[in-house]
Amino acid sequence: MSRRPVNPSLLIGGVLVGLVVLLAVVSYFWTPWPPMRVLPVEPYQTPNAEHWLGTDRFRRDVFTQVLVGARTTLYVGLVAVGVAAVIGVPLGILAAMASRWLGALVVRGNDVLLAFPALLLAIMFAALYGGSTRVAMIAIGIATVPSFVRITRSGALQVMRSDYVTAARAAGRSSLGIAVRHVLPNVMGLVIVQASVSFAIAILAEAALAYLGLGTPIGQASWGRMLYEAQSTLSTAVHLAVIPGAAIALAVLGFNLLGDGLRDYLDPRLEER
Repeated sequence: MSRRPVNPSLLIGGVLVGLVVLLAVVSYFWTPWPPMRVLPVEPYQTPNAEHWLGTDRFRRDVFTQVLVGARTTLYVGLVAVGVAAVIGVPLGILAAMASRWLGALVVRGNDVLLAFPALLLAIMFAALYGGSTRVAMIAIGIATVPSFVRITRSGALQVMRSDYVTAARAAGRSSLGIAVRHVLPNVMGLVIVQASVSFAIAILAEAALAYLGLGTPIGQASWGRMLYEAQSTLSTAVHLAVIPGAAIALAVLGFNLLGDGLRDYLDPRLEER
């Protein structure tokens, strides 16, 4: 059986995500100017040879902030998705393998948490503990847990009905052993796809919080904070809002396309017949 070709969504999404990762990696080794330094130049400069994307109202280099903002974007996404996966995947497997009452309890609790949108939960956390990148990451991660629980439980239920799990039970293997050796490896494809989609949600949530002044604090580069600071200059320097807005849109598009492409590529029902 020949291997399926890589679909366009996976290719385009991979390129866009790779570009965001490249910007973040480059920012650790090189930036044209210090990210938060007030430069002895005119504010609101349009893109030019010295400042490739111009300068903002604080006389900071915009291209440098875009580079460092990519680092913040990936950091928030990685931690938020990591928190969601570490909590959600074991709970999803538990809901599929536990007794009926315990599984129902996990599902009902998951439904309650699912009723809280990620942005609303993040705003609640920011009101309680103050606006910061760490609070935003934790809140977004907790709000994303239900998605991982549901997708993991769905995949685990299918695995539990398979012949090799029945054979493992007949051989006396423990539930933990079955979960680690058989269930977890077989649901990892679903988890990876969900992680890609949740990454895009985390990026949007962080940008929205920063735009509202509840996320990344002043003094730290973030695409959402760049939008927040540019809203007062839309009539005079619209490029200051267009640049971070385009960066956020491309990053979200990239992760969504990557998730769709991975889903199609990893789905065994799409194998060539």
